[in-house]
Amino acid sequence: MTHDSRVLVTGVGAMTPLGADAPSTWSGMLAGTSGVRLLAEEWAEELPVHVAAGLTVDPASLLPRAEARKLDRGEQIAVLGAREAWQDAGAPQVEPERFAVVIGTGTGGVLSTLGQDDVFERGGIRRLSPFAVPMLMPNGPAAWVSMDLGAKGGARTPVSACASGAEALALGQDLIRSGRADVVVAGGVEACLHPFTIAAFAQMKALSTWSAAPETVSRPFDVKRSGFVMAEGAGMMVLERAESARARGARVYGTLAGSAVGSSAGHITASDAEGQASAMRLALRDAGLVPADVGVVHAHATSTESGDLAEAEAISLVIGGHAAVTATKSMTGHMIGASGTVGAMAALFALRDGTVPATRNLDELDPRVELDVVRGEPRTGQWSAALANSFGFGGHNVSLVFTR
Repeated sequence: MTHDSRVLVTGVGAMTPLGADAPSTWSGMLAGTSGVRLLAEEWAEELPVHVAAGLTVDPASLLPRAEARKLDRGEQIAVLGAREAWQDAGAPQVEPERFAVVIGTGTGGVLSTLGQDDVFERGGIRRLSPFAVPMLMPNGPAAWVSMDLGAKGGARTPVSACASGAEALALGQDLIRSGRADVVVAGGVEACLHPFTIAAFAQMKALSTWSAAPETVSRPFDVKRSGFVMAEGAGMMVLERAESARARGARVYGTLAGSAVGSSAGHITASDAEGQASAMRLALRDAGLVPADVGVVHAHATSTESGDLAEAEAISLVIGGHAAVTATKSMTGHMIGASGTVGAMAALFALRDGTVPATRNLDELDPRVELDVVRGEPRTGQWSAALANSFGFGGHNVSLVFTR
């Protein structure tokens, strides 16, 4: 029997503004549902931004109270998403030392950091939670998931802004290819809906200030887009060595065939088409594919003018105009560190089901975007490969290639 070096996806989990699990999230994408809502909190009245995309279910309500109290909201979401993915994969039997966890995040436990600072300012050291440090540390989600599932092959945390979840999948792929792991739970998580973080992003003019019709605010590639909508969530995948998956008769969603992690080394926040194009080319080369093989592209497309245009240029340069392009942040909002994995899930499911979700709120395509962006109704067809992009502040560029 020849050695099979492929990395397969055998389980998927998610918690997003469209649903508390992966199937409901995918159903919401296909239905064109929006998870964007008006912020009802009093503090939102003082801000220029009045919309966000929160979870449909409080993660704390799905955990025993004693467990929930020890975890930051992001850690709660990560544990629940990872459990779903693990059960979805059939809870594979694997030696603990051959089982790793890689979970990326953009801001870490920022809710706990800010919340505990408020407690400290009001009540002093005696009022601080003894779990404050485990709740605020960015590696917390990976650490808790490794303990929850018994993974002793490493608990790693890429922190690369909005590319964190995608970079986690790329690192998981590397761990399996290099022979250091047989199974990896990889993904991304973010829980940062707080007046400070929203105000900070608003101050740099990244967020939309529209609020009259919340469900219409996130509109990638549309001429009237005005900034992104901040969201929270998690996406998780079980990556498995093909030989391991085959030996246990696992159900397979598809193959993570290629990946590339690059850096533009230019501007701390500006998008860069050249760097993004480089990541796409390298991911295709890694997968052993050519641009004509790619039938579906899940765009990073956050709904900012500069970001959307840079990515559209990069996709045109590398892939051309033949692929069906979708931008599901039009429905979920931007889940920062979780977006890369949830976008990868959408690309993978599009291949599996032969259906690409339509980009919501795309009433008039920006004429500078020379791409076949799916809009109106989902697109059906049969495609063999999909590309998923994630780009983050700091010049982080990650592209992933999935095959059926």
